[in-house]
Amino acid sequence: MKIISFNVNGIRAIMKKDFQESMQKMNADVICLQETKAQDDQVIEALAPISGYYIYTNSATKKGYSGTAILSKEKPLSVTRDIQVDKHDDEGRVLCAEYEKFYLVTVYVPNSGSDLKRLAFRQDWDSAFLAYLKNLEETKPVVVCGDLNVAHKAIDLANPKSNYNKSAGYMQEEIDGLDAYVANGFVDTFRHFFPEIVRYSWWSYRAGARERNVGWRIDYFLVSESFMPQVKHAVIFNDVGGSDHCPVALEIF
Repeated sequence: MKIISFNVNGIRAIMKKDFQESMQKMNADVICLQETKAQDDQVIEALAPISGYYIYTNSATKKGYSGTAILSKEKPLSVTRDIQVDKHDDEGRVLCAEYEKFYLVTVYVPNSGSDLKRLAFRQDWDSAFLAYLKNLEETKPVVVCGDLNVAHKAIDLANPKSNYNKSAGYMQEEIDGLDAYVANGFVDTFRHFFPEIVRYSWWSYRAGARERNVGWRIDYFLVSESFMPQVKHAVIFNDVGGSDHCPVALEIF
């Protein structure tokens, strides 16, 4: 089973590019999208040319902002939205599909912002989201994918020294948040397979960052430790364009 996760930075915009062709080539069983930047009906309309998938969406109350979606060849047993914490549930950030052997959660974690205005909100989010995941895990293992908006270690961004404790995505508070997921038994699958490989999943649109590969690895698949025997491979598709992120993937079973 192949699962793709992709922050598309606007589903309507990327559908005008080669997104459909890229997804067909990858032939994923499940495609998880973040930052759809559209309302539920607009997401479904935009994805209409892609056939063979059940489509589920979770959109923000604010139009043109945030949003997640899951496209699945197999119909999930159930699909739920949000984490049942009021202040975190109006931005369409979490979508959960239940399968026979695991829960699949796709997430678009709040960005702390260029001026770090949302750093405290982000810290609160991290603890609330972890509690939500641990609650799911009481029933069956969890696979979490999406844009976590944090580079975990120095290897995960091109310029760690100049960004540490200065830039959203590499603040110690955000690193602590991801450390807490790991401490609670969630495995960073790409790092499990490739502990020393430098590979990024997001590049600024400024100053030709992608061409120069001045990037950050902020898109992840985390899985419950108990589920790791089912995980076969993790991939970052650096060559797929259309967004400021690239897709990441997990192969299981």
